[in-house]
Amino acid sequence: MPTPKKKTSKSRRDMRRSHDGLEAPAMAIDKKSGELVRPHRAFKAADGALYYKGKQISAAKSK
Repeated sequence: MPTPKKKTSKSRRDMRRSHDGLEAPAMAIDKKSGELVRPHRAFKAADGALYYKGKQISAAKSK
């Protein structure tokens, strides 16, 4: 099995791993309900309707 000819330096190793850190997803607060929502995505509110940018885009489904 092939082995490296030279030791990888700490600097090079850490630069390679620089993108591995996890970030918390971006969140925004809905203006009407005050719920946390993902930006640029429609979300279903407690009333069952879909909202996008604070505006209702589809009605709630009735049972």
